[in-house]
Amino acid sequence: MAEYTPMIQQYLTIKADYQDAFLFFRLGDFYELFFDDALEASKELEITLTSRDGGKGNRIPMCGVPHHSSKNYIAQLIGKGFKVAICEQVEDPKTAKGVVKRDVVQIITPGTVMEGSMLDEKANNFIASVTPFENRYGFATCDLSTGECSITLLDEDWKGVCLQIQSVGAKEVIVPSNVDSESRVMLRDQFHLTVSIEDDIEIPEPLHTISEHLDVPEIRESAERLVSYLVRTQKRSLDHLQRFSYVDRSGHMKIDPNSKRNLELVETLRQKQKKGSLLWLLDKTVTAMGGRLLKQWIERPLVQQAQIEERLEIVEAFMQQFFKREEIREQLLEVYDLERLAGKVSYGNVNARDLHQLKRSLQKVPQVKDILLDMDHTGLVERSGKMDPCQELAGLLERAIHEDAPLTIKDGNIIKDGYHEGLDAYRDASVNGKSWIASLEQKEKERTGIRSLKIGYNRIFGYYIECTRSNLHLIDEERYERKQTLANAERFITPELKEKESIILEAEEKSVELEYELFLTIREKVKEYIPKLQLLAKQLSEIDVLQSFAVVSEEGQFCKPQLSEDGTLHIVSGRHPVVEKMMNRQDYVSNDVYMNDEREVILITGPNMAGKSTYMRQVALSSILLQVGCYVPAEKATLPIFDQIFTRIGAADDLAGGQSTFMVEMMETEYALSHATDKSLLLLDEIGRGTSTYDGISLAQSIVEYIHEQIGAKTLFSTHYHELTVLEDSLERLQNVHVKAVEEDGKVVFLHRVEDGKADKSYGIHVAQLAHLPSRLIDRANELLGLFEAKQSDDSSDPATRNEVVNEPSNQLSLFEHEAESKPRQQKGKDQNAVLSHLKELELLTMTPLEAMNALYELQMTLKKDKREESKWVRSNS
Repeated sequence: MAEYTPMIQQYLTIKADYQDAFLFFRLGDFYELFFDDALEASKELEITLTSRDGGKGNRIPMCGVPHHSSKNYIAQLIGKGFKVAICEQVEDPKTAKGVVKRDVVQIITPGTVMEGSMLDEKANNFIASVTPFENRYGFATCDLSTGECSITLLDEDWKGVCLQIQSVGAKEVIVPSNVDSESRVMLRDQFHLTVSIEDDIEIPEPLHTISEHLDVPEIRESAERLVSYLVRTQKRSLDHLQRFSYVDRSGHMKIDPNSKRNLELVETLRQKQKKGSLLWLLDKTVTAMGGRLLKQWIERPLVQQAQIEERLEIVEAFMQQFFKREEIREQLLEVYDLERLAGKVSYGNVNARDLHQLKRSLQKVPQVKDILLDMDHTGLVERSGKMDPCQELAGLLERAIHEDAPLTIKDGNIIKDGYHEGLDAYRDASVNGKSWIASLEQKEKERTGIRSLKIGYNRIFGYYIECTRSNLHLIDEERYERKQTLANAERFITPELKEKESIILEAEEKSVELEYELFLTIREKVKEYIPKLQLLAKQLSEIDVLQSFAVVSEEGQFCKPQLSEDGTLHIVSGRHPVVEKMMNRQDYVSNDVYMNDEREVILITGPNMAGKSTYMRQVALSSILLQVGCYVPAEKATLPIFDQIFTRIGAADDLAGGQSTFMVEMMETEYALSHATDKSLLLLDEIGRGTSTYDGISLAQSIVEYIHEQIGAKTLFSTHYHELTVLEDSLERLQNVHVKAVEEDGKVVFLHRVEDGKADKSYGIHVAQLAHLPSRLIDRANELLGLFEAKQSDDSSDPATRNEVVNEPSNQLSLFEHEAESKPRQQKGKDQNAVLSHLKELELLTMTPLEAMNALYELQMTLKKDKREESKWVRSNS
């Protein structure tokens, strides 16, 4: 330390307490970074790296960003998962002795962002806390920008906990220091979360109310660990934090993270974007807080029949009263984000424009209440009666805050005339003083005869009379006191101007100071309304989401679903709502689905691209739509309430976790089988395709049998293993269906129509043709297919016979034998390379077992021919 200057010593002392954050050290108009922070920040922000003398000739790395534009740079770092500690001057430099005292006033992290430009207005910005206990974990979340807090207990393994964190969209997770490094690495590297350590669970007394109702010790500790971290990092009032709500996971439909991803509920599977997801389809909300609530409802559908029916009835009322619904939308369009405005008030970064937005929002509430009353619907009338428009607060803001107030709160012009007597007096003195100066300027022009004479002002010299040098002879030097000499002019002051200057400047200074004090008082008054504002925000956002459901249902021609009492699922002309919207509705082929206690497992066969996965997904999405309280895309629908939905759709590996595609498939299947009940919905697509034919068929059949006999869940199981269709004869609650396809002029036409019964063909070669594989390859595949089908018909299903047939000499040469029939021995290497090349190009996961066997046989025959050619060459040259 002694080697460095006092200022650098101060920097190092502060930095020692914030090793995991970039320290933005305020020096004048810049935030400066030094040492390793400078080296890394210059790369991440692409700014110039310089150096400065740190003392005794030591040059230390340095970079910096302007204070006025620092938000953009901070946003870049936060977006990359870093933390930023803001270090400001905390004493007046004029009174400081030695180095001005500095301290960290806030730590900005990915989970504690409050700046509106860094937030998605229709998505929560959650920070999570995980506390391990014996056989379970306490799991708390908070959106600091809105004050929402929730808590639950998880009985999953660590990876399951990580998936839950990822599922809620948390950007940062807080853990105690006793969580091992391997677990932290998984959070950071596999799930791309910012990890923070917090061992303190003591929180300030004023915040006890948000956690004191939690009577389970594990739950309370998890909640208070999260709050303690927020207090330590934010260093300011957190009065807007709401009481922790306990999330009873049995009170909602459980959708595991993999199923949410496979069903594309809030983002698309490949591009990770909102467009193309169920959230995108349903989002006709007009407020930011409504958009956030919609996302929460989609991720946590209801399981209580009464709540589901209540939402459906309100959606029906909005659909029946179109004009009232449009009036509601028009009023809500002018309602700002009350939740985040309340957060800014508590946080202390609200400005006058924010309060003006709050006032405008509150002024719309009485009109919303009246429209809801006019709709004469019991649920809407009750909601209207519970809304408090906070008229006293709206009146205060109307009287006090200028509509065109500036963004800053220390430069004045934010309080209206007539609000405060003292402020009006200062303003009057200032305004009249300026009028007096204008009058004085005119008098002096007449007195001296100098038309160019003017009275000006600057912050250094105050008010002055300016006269050009050519007119100095006209000045009365007994009245004019020289104040400043310029190149072409002189500036003067008179006794009366000096006296008035004092009055004006004092009035302006006191006016600005008083305005700031009045604004702080108003802000404190608004703080008292935070609980009411948060409740009002929740009520308005619910109305917004329900009217959004009505708009979507009307535009999509959805139907009001009926709840099944006996577990029957019957959808007439059902559609996949997102696929339908993305394509021309007239081209979409709807399908019926019927399942009951005697038809629990539907085995779906048919070619690739025919629509099996879409058919399965639309059943799941209709169930989710019902349980969030929305109409469903069908002509008619009767649906049960599912406790859980599980999907195993699509092929994906987990390279970072060291898992193959097939292992991921098996793990997801295991999770579904071990958690599903007879009240669950299972969607299983092409199980067993990632291994050998016999292994795959065996696994697929045993899984179907296990679900049928042990679980009893409603299940849609699609497969290319046509051998499984015989299960319909042995499993009484299994029904075969297939996706219809026909051949026209040698080409396959997918009808996308699902009918009872099994598929008669796989059409794999036709799909390969649609993918534009070489025509010679397609011709050869058709030849082999004909050969296999003919021999299979002659020889039943004995493997030994089939091998004999496949190995029987044929006049039909293989694809590669055409190329290698007359080649000498030196061509052997080229043929083997051709085999390897062809093998690499095979898409095994998209092939049926028969197609894979054909391809393997073809490659093997090529290699055997190479061996025969080599032997013949050796004999002829011996």
